[in-house]
Amino acid sequence: MEKKAKIAWLYLIAALFVAVGLFFVVKKNTYLFFALPIVLGVLLLYIFSLDKVLLLTAFCVPLSVNLKALEAGLAISLPAEPLLMGILVLFIAKMLYDGSYDKRISHHPIAIVIYCMFIWMLVTTITSEMPVVSLKFMLSRLWFVIPSFFLCAILFKKPKNIDLFIWLYIASLCIVCVYTIIHHAQFGFDGDSAHWVMTPFYNDHTAYGAALAIYLILALTYVFLPGLKTSRRIIIIGVVALLSLALMFSNCRAAWVSMIAAFGVLVCVLLKIKFRWVATVIVVLVGLFFAFQNQIIDALEKNNQDASGDLVENIQSITNISTDASNLERINRWQSAFRLFNERPVFGWGPGTYQFVYAPYQMSKEKTIISTNAGDGGNAHSEYFGPLAEQGLIGSLLMAILVIVTVYCGLTTYKRCKNKKAKILVLGATLAFISYFVHGFLNNFLDTDKLAVPVWSLAALIAAIDVYYADKEVFVSVSDGQTEDKQP
Repeated sequence: MEKKAKIAWLYLIAALFVAVGLFFVVKKNTYLFFALPIVLGVLLLYIFSLDKVLLLTAFCVPLSVNLKALEAGLAISLPAEPLLMGILVLFIAKMLYDGSYDKRISHHPIAIVIYCMFIWMLVTTITSEMPVVSLKFMLSRLWFVIPSFFLCAILFKKPKNIDLFIWLYIASLCIVCVYTIIHHAQFGFDGDSAHWVMTPFYNDHTAYGAALAIYLILALTYVFLPGLKTSRRIIIIGVVALLSLALMFSNCRAAWVSMIAAFGVLVCVLLKIKFRWVATVIVVLVGLFFAFQNQIIDALEKNNQDASGDLVENIQSITNISTDASNLERINRWQSAFRLFNERPVFGWGPGTYQFVYAPYQMSKEKTIISTNAGDGGNAHSEYFGPLAEQGLIGSLLMAILVIVTVYCGLTTYKRCKNKKAKILVLGATLAFISYFVHGFLNNFLDTDKLAVPVWSLAALIAAIDVYYADKEVFVSVSDGQTEDKQP
């Protein structure tokens, strides 16, 4: 009788749900009520299995759709950002309740740099030209960094979670790639349509290209993991082919350059070239640039090859600073950033304010056909020059320090690792991180979920392998002691 009563209640609840749902459809012309089971399911995950919410977020990020609200100084990406906000709230509540967190992660050099960045961001928010905009920017940075770095680092205690997190993102990114390639094919793969065919999932081809570069490197990493079954290796090679095709058709020149830079670092690592030699070469090249900058600029100005749908012409247009509107607009934004910095070199204009204050600092001779004064044309197009204008010299230096510390930790962890899988994974994560911050000279996307989640989770992966796995002979799950050497 008790079993029959439970079944009866189940049917009754189901009937009520369908009846109420039909009422909303017929009378209110909305289907939102049918999303209630999904919402309740996610809420249960928040309560009982927060790690599943992080994994769900990884899958949702590439498929999220951005809703712009420029007048509020903030845009939101659905459903990824609400998921991240919920994780942030629960993390803060947990820390207030018991204050327990792994000190090996909280005291890690990468974490210390992150603390410094937030402290300085708070200072520059107080001194900001637009405090409300800066506060919203800082809050959004919090719900990107805390889940993607501090909670992912704990999630990655289990090696299988590393694989799940990476491949859930890649799976949904592949869906976007297929959609984009099909959409692009309808326009004959021409260069102009390459800039927007990935909408509504990515706002333009540069963010799309940056994500493709990161996950192409990670997918290639898995190709070389030991002990992988042949069938799975073939599937991964297929994914690599799809991501490579998507990257080529993205027409994102910065992403191509970032891949070349990552490959250059890989060659240095494999050939065991000492860091001091690499640093010496870089210093010499920078010195030569400044010594012969006039001649170099004259040579670059003779290049009038604009970007197009042709791969070779696109590569040639990378150094065109005479007629290519995209390149010239970047220079315009950078020059505006330098002028903003010159006026407020210590505290800057405030986090997130660049797009609202840069317009008067443009010079007519530097403006292009795509320049705008409306504050809706994006930001400084650089992860280094944007903070320079918004948070002064210290803000820009902290970003550079973050890159240096993370890459240093990644490469030293690679040398220390005794397990081959951990060794290859941390090298892949470091190269992917490098690819983004090379791309970051030309664009900046850390204020969006599309790249913030991948980039900060890469830093978390480097920190997690450094703390939990580098000194272990086998890839062992820290939480339950089970060996995780088998591949996904």
